[in-house]
Amino acid sequence: MSLNRWLLLAGLVLLATFGLSHAERIRYDNYHIYKATPENEDQLAVLRDLKVSSDAIIFLNGAYVAGADVHVVVAPHKIPDLLEILGKAKIKYELQSKDFQKSIDEIEGEVSDRSNASSEYNWLDYHDLEDTYAWMRSLAKQNPQIVTLLEVGKTYEGRSILGLKISKSGSEKPGIFIEAGIHAREWISPAAATYIINELLTSNVASIKQLGDNYNWYIVPHVNPDGFVYSRKTNRIWRKTRKPYGNCFGADPNRNWDFHWNKWNYKNRPCGDEYAGPNAFSEIEILSLSNYIASMKNKIQLYLSLHSFSQVLVYPYGYTASLPDNIKDYQQVAKAAISAISKRYNTKYVAKSIYNFASHVSGSSLDWVYGTQGVRMTFCYELRPDSEFFGFLLPPSQIIPTSEELLDSITAMVDQVQILGYFN
Repeated sequence: MSLNRWLLLAGLVLLATFGLSHAERIRYDNYHIYKATPENEDQLAVLRDLKVSSDAIIFLNGAYVAGADVHVVVAPHKIPDLLEILGKAKIKYELQSKDFQKSIDEIEGEVSDRSNASSEYNWLDYHDLEDTYAWMRSLAKQNPQIVTLLEVGKTYEGRSILGLKISKSGSEKPGIFIEAGIHAREWISPAAATYIINELLTSNVASIKQLGDNYNWYIVPHVNPDGFVYSRKTNRIWRKTRKPYGNCFGADPNRNWDFHWNKWNYKNRPCGDEYAGPNAFSEIEILSLSNYIASMKNKIQLYLSLHSFSQVLVYPYGYTASLPDNIKDYQQVAKAAISAISKRYNTKYVAKSIYNFASHVSGSSLDWVYGTQGVRMTFCYELRPDSEFFGFLLPPSQIIPTSEELLDSITAMVDQVQILGYFN
């Protein structure tokens, strides 16, 4: 065989191998889902140890606060071990599903049923990254006087991190920044961000029109594109970035910011979902976003981060139980925001500091923006649902109602921030 023919054959084999491995999806057939409810700090400690003990035991949310439900997915062979540990610790638990993959398929099936409903970009489905980016580029092209396409940076795998600036006049106006999609599996977050973009550009509702007219908006729907693509194509419940660390991949991009980074240092293992990274700003996505935000010093007065799930409006701090010096203003704004979010669909939110919501979080975007950039109003929305077992596997039928009530809330929030003088 000639050298050229051998190289061609080898290349085809490699291509075929890569194609198969790239297309292979991780499945969770016969994985059980349990809801565990820790009642004290000792039981919380047991769950936290369990969380980092095995790849076959996957937590869908953190074991943060006594009394709060924790949802755990466990492989069939690990079920006896899990139940023994829960039993010995006297942790109350409840079986919620005997087949996690079936739960995923039911929700993903709804996406498939709707996928051909319209050829236009819409909010009936969750969209691939490429579709959202194409839509964003088209908005900038169609509205050159209003919409500016932003490239915040590149990811570890070389993808662009794109955002949009929406400004309906050339004058300098107060700035509102929305960051979404920092955790890959929380698909409702970028979906809600793109819904807000669309409403700011197209809505005839007076309260929304004034948001578009009176403020500059900076919206980044996908802070973690690599992780999002991986969650779409390979592992639906992937959370982190995709930078390799030994035999593991990725860090938690919301624990990677350089403000009290990794203060808690709780078993900061590379395979863990909450791995903070080997150092602050180790993830190029977060370093790039932080540099972009820093370049707009004094142009942003309100910073919003979109996550799921829990139906909680969160504010600083996470690294300490202490509260911001302007806590009374935070409470006033939060009260108006959670009141507004309940009016359309009676959806109930509560407001908490990061520490009271998830006590072992440091190095978050909220704390960094508040603590280093002089932005005195920073909030995180933990969107629907509140505590259902599928959590971030929110059906696409809920994209529009979730986004509608979110925009109601943001409208009320902006009004209060204006009244309190933060936009002056």
